[in-house]
Amino acid sequence: MKGIAAGIGVVVLSPLLLAGTAMMMASSSEATTTSSLSGCLTGIDTAEVTKEVTKLLDGASAKDVHIQGLDLPAEQIPNAQTIVATGISLDVPEKGQIIAIATAMQESRLRNLNSGDRDSLGLFQQRPSQGWGTAQQIRDPVYASERFYKALLKVDGWQQMKVTQAAQAVQKSGYPDAYAQWEDLATALQKAIAATFPNADKDESAKDKATDKDTESSAGGCAPDKDGTSFGRIPEGSVPKGYKIPKDADPKARKAIEWAMHQLGTLYQWGGSCTDSHGPDPMGRCDCSSLMQQAYAHADVKLTRTTYTQVNEGKAVSPKALQPGDLIFSRGTAARPEHVGLYMGEGLVIEAPRTSKPVRITPIKDWDVLAVRRVR
Repeated sequence: MKGIAAGIGVVVLSPLLLAGTAMMMASSSEATTTSSLSGCLTGIDTAEVTKEVTKLLDGASAKDVHIQGLDLPAEQIPNAQTIVATGISLDVPEKGQIIAIATAMQESRLRNLNSGDRDSLGLFQQRPSQGWGTAQQIRDPVYASERFYKALLKVDGWQQMKVTQAAQAVQKSGYPDAYAQWEDLATALQKAIAATFPNADKDESAKDKATDKDTESSAGGCAPDKDGTSFGRIPEGSVPKGYKIPKDADPKARKAIEWAMHQLGTLYQWGGSCTDSHGPDPMGRCDCSSLMQQAYAHADVKLTRTTYTQVNEGKAVSPKALQPGDLIFSRGTAARPEHVGLYMGEGLVIEAPRTSKPVRITPIKDWDVLAVRRVR
């Protein structure tokens, strides 16, 4: 078993895969994009993933392999295989392997990148300047996986943590909740790949398995409980029938939502101050970020003026942990989003969308969520 990781590493670093990786070398801006909170992957069919993984590992063309969340299976699956094999060789329990895969999905989309943010490299975007190793070492998937696992195993109580908490304890990312979105896919990949190694889990103790089972129910998905579809079609500028601000909403969030709802139906104005949206001066109307600024100003919370700066306000939270009053960002990248809305609870978002459109309420299912900030 100790030789598994090294053997797999040779496969990952084959000329064909290196050529594919070279074509996909990420710039710093691409590395920033990989830190975004992209669409959640829940309800993954583990049996289907296992079938597709097995097909590829048995020599099928990547064109015939389809796994939700993996755009480059010919590169990504062998990298996931290396991570699992390395974990097995180090006697890391399966939860640790899942954490590692989820981390690599978030940091690099399971690609062995030649660059990234500042001096970040490889599957886990580890940095030579932070003591992770030399650039050449970090670009070795086996070495990078070993370093990640060794850091994880030093985290006190990691097996009792949620996947995203344990990953963050190692990575110390600017997007601490982002790893949660990959948990279902990482779990399916780990199970599918581990099944190809005979007796891979024979040394995992009953205690480890019990611990993983105990924490499994608290891991949660990455999507909000409701996606807004229950309200049906929502006429622009109106409040959907049956909606009420949740009773447990934070008082400041409630004030912000209430004020924003009073702007429903007023036309969007790019650069508008949102200080008199019902008045005759178009520049008193709202754009997306001024709606957020003025809504929270009426709750005695000061926000900066633009979407680009509001994405740095308050603290980052995961889409799975959305609460009424959270700011939701989309379009562009997580570091530089181009649109913002206010989460109302019940799967609904209020927004000033674009020119010629009124302030309106939309279901969150229509949003490609890049980042969420809690500002109250």
